[in-house]
Amino acid sequence: MHNPRKNSFLEDESPQSADLDLFDPDPVVEDDLWFLPGPDHAVLQAHDLPGPRADQTPLVDVDVWMAAEATLARPLGDLALRVGTLTARLQAGPVGWRHRLALTEAADLSWLAGDRVPRDRLALWLTFRLAGDHEDAQALGRAGWAARRLQGGLAPQDDLAAFLGRQSEETGLEDQIADWQDVMGQAADMHPLTRAALGFHLWPIVEVSAGHAMGGAAPLPLMEAAVVAARYAMQGGNAALFLPLALGGAGGLRAGGAAQDRLQRWIAGADHATRAALRLLDEIAEWDARATKVCAGLSGRTPPQLIRLLRDWPLISAPMAEAETGASRAAIQRNLNWMTKAGIIREVTGQGRYRFWTGVM
Repeated sequence: MHNPRKNSFLEDESPQSADLDLFDPDPVVEDDLWFLPGPDHAVLQAHDLPGPRADQTPLVDVDVWMAAEATLARPLGDLALRVGTLTARLQAGPVGWRHRLALTEAADLSWLAGDRVPRDRLALWLTFRLAGDHEDAQALGRAGWAARRLQGGLAPQDDLAAFLGRQSEETGLEDQIADWQDVMGQAADMHPLTRAALGFHLWPIVEVSAGHAMGGAAPLPLMEAAVVAARYAMQGGNAALFLPLALGGAGGLRAGGAAQDRLQRWIAGADHATRAALRLLDEIAEWDARATKVCAGLSGRTPPQLIRLLRDWPLISAPMAEAETGASRAAIQRNLNWMTKAGIIREVTGQGRYRFWTGVM
């Protein structure tokens, strides 16, 4: 028997409705929907996605620093020339000069960072690891860390975590160092002195020292950043080993202002500190020659050993001289007394015990 309903259904069937049966609703045109259709996730852009988004702002605008470097090319060139002069002086002089400069710079940095470690106490700490009853051993440890790092060894660009004396598994350290190195890599075309300035001002932004500086004898953030920058500025086995930054003042380490202001202060501060380092070397060389001449008539090995020790250290004590020279305490005390009467050294404490001597420059 002919079924008109069945034939009508078959005739109306189309490719679009082939999968429909009697119980499927009729297709609805989207224009008639009472709600808006959802987005096509296949074509969503990153800025359309819901939820929080990572900050894409660069840590530091390297192009701005490069523009500042171009503007300050003249003073930067003058600083590079002065650093070259310092390098030549150190290459021609005794190795002890580098030790003397590093110890002096570390002591000045400790005052800037708030630890205020005197040079004589730092010298005693580096020799014997001794601290007085009322002295901060952690502060002495931080200043000692700075002095050792400034004297040489591993460079920060070789292994920054090892240079800092930090463990790579510290929370966030690997990412913080990676952020710092990434920006420094973007500045590869800059002069090393400019890159050092950038690295110093970038340090607190990436928070490499965050959560670490207050534990144990870890260096304070400013001291840590300054030592890294000072070594980073002198690349390629430079005899100067570090760029003086705190000798005679530390105006170059002051933060704040635009990139050009920061770089200008950095150049002026480093230039002032480098001049101070050259003056110190002049004074040491003049004293060395005068002391050697005055002591020429003395017999034995102790006088020239004491002269060398006083040349390499800003202050010495009798126990320190005994440990460094191997001479007897009696010989050391006898020669120190003679040199004091001769006017080439002086005792600085005015005490009967725990006395220190320095060269009369």
